[in-house]
Amino acid sequence: MRVLFVHQNFPGQYRHVAPALAARPGHAVVALGINPAPPLPGVRHLRYPVAGRSTPGIHRLAQDFETKVLRGEAAARAAFGLKAEGFTPDVICGHPGWGETLFLKDVWPETRLLSFVEFSYSARGADVGFDPEFPAREGEGLFPVRARNAGQFLAFEASDRLVSPTRWQASRVPAPFHDRLSVIHDGIDTDLVRPDPRARITFDRDGLTLAPGDEVVTFVNRNLEPYRGYHSFMRALPEILRRRPRARAVLVGGTDVSYGARPPAGRTWRDIFLDEVKADLDLSRVHFVGRVPYATYLNLLQVSAAHVYLTYPFVLSWSMLEAMAAGCVVIGSATAPVEEVIRDGENGVLVDFFSPGAIAGAVVRALAEPEAHRPLRAAARRTAEGYDLKRICLPQHLRLIEDVAAGRVPGVGAPLPGARVADPVPA
Repeated sequence: MRVLFVHQNFPGQYRHVAPALAARPGHAVVALGINPAPPLPGVRHLRYPVAGRSTPGIHRLAQDFETKVLRGEAAARAAFGLKAEGFTPDVICGHPGWGETLFLKDVWPETRLLSFVEFSYSARGADVGFDPEFPAREGEGLFPVRARNAGQFLAFEASDRLVSPTRWQASRVPAPFHDRLSVIHDGIDTDLVRPDPRARITFDRDGLTLAPGDEVVTFVNRNLEPYRGYHSFMRALPEILRRRPRARAVLVGGTDVSYGARPPAGRTWRDIFLDEVKADLDLSRVHFVGRVPYATYLNLLQVSAAHVYLTYPFVLSWSMLEAMAAGCVVIGSATAPVEEVIRDGENGVLVDFFSPGAIAGAVVRALAEPEAHRPLRAAARRTAEGYDLKRICLPQHLRLIEDVAAGRVPGVGAPLPGARVADPVPA
C-alpha cells in the first residue's frame, strides 16, 4: 500500500501512524509539509514552498480562503512532482485545516482521501462568544467565523472519509458529512505516561525538589491564554495559596498565543492576568517554568497533587488525557470537551470555568484530602487506558486507513460511500 500524509507541520497527529505504516512490509509512506520535521523511520518527508502571499487589499473575508488556496496550490504542485516520479498513493491522509488537501483529488482522481477533522468553527455553541470577557461581535463581526470554514468544507466534500478525535469535535462537523465520519482519538502512550511514586521535579534556581505527596498544583498548556482558562486559574490561585500555606503552583506554557485574540501590543496574557492578582500572591510559591522537555513535563504530572485543566468549548488537549494517565486528580472545566471524558466525582472533578471560587475550592479539597481523592486517581488512569495508543487507538487508525484505501466502509466491509459513524474510543 502507498500512503501520502499531508500536514503543514508534519508529523502532527500522524507522528505514530506514519512510521507504523512504514514499518509494514510492502508499504511506501511519503509525507508532504511546509515546515521542517524530525526524521521518522521509513517515511520520506518532502517540503514544498508556498509561492506568493495574500493579495494586498483583498477583501478581509477572503483573506483566509486565499491563504488556504495558496497552500493547496503549492501542495498540489508537489503532488504532481510525485506523480511524475511514478508515485500514486492508494490513500491520502491529510489535515484540511490549512488548505493543503484542497486540490489533491484533482492530481489523483482515483485516490481515496481520509481527512483529519480537528475543529469546525461556528458562530454559536462552541468557542466563539463563550467567554463574556471576550465577547463575539454580532452581525458582520461574525462573518469571518463562517468564512473560515470555506476551505475546510470544500475539503470535506472531496473526502471519502473523515476522522475526528472526540465525539464532541465530531459533533461540530455539519450533518451532511456525518455518514462518512469516524471517531478515533490520536492516542495516549499509557505505558510511558503512568503514575510513578519515585518521580521528582527539581527547581535548581530555588534549590527545591518536589515529590509525590507534596502539595503541588499543576497547570499546563502550550501557551498561557484565555482559551485554556489561564485567567480563571490565576484568579483562583490567591485563595488556593492562602488556604494551603504549603502549596506550590507550577505553570507550564509559553507566552505566545495559540488560539483566540492577541493581547494588547507589548503585553502577554501571562503578565496581564498575573499583574491582576500578584499583590495577593506569595510569588515564591508560584513557578512559571515556560515550555519544558517532555520528560520534565511527565515528572511534573507524576508529582502533581491537583492538576487544573480548563478550556473553552474547543479542541481537547492531549495534556488532559496524559494527566489522567499519570494518575492526576484532574480539576476540569464543565465544558463539553472535558465532560465527554471526566465524570464529576468518579474520575475527576468538574468546575465552572468562570468561577475562581469553585476552582479554588476543588483544588483545596484535593490538597487537604489526598486519601479521599485516591479513587479518582485510579479511575482517571483507567479512563486514560481507554485511549491507549498502542492497544486501541493506533490499531483503529491503521485499520481505518486500510479500509479507506480498499474502498470499504470501516468495520463493515461494504464499499464507500454510505459509511456509518464508527464507535468512539471507550472512555
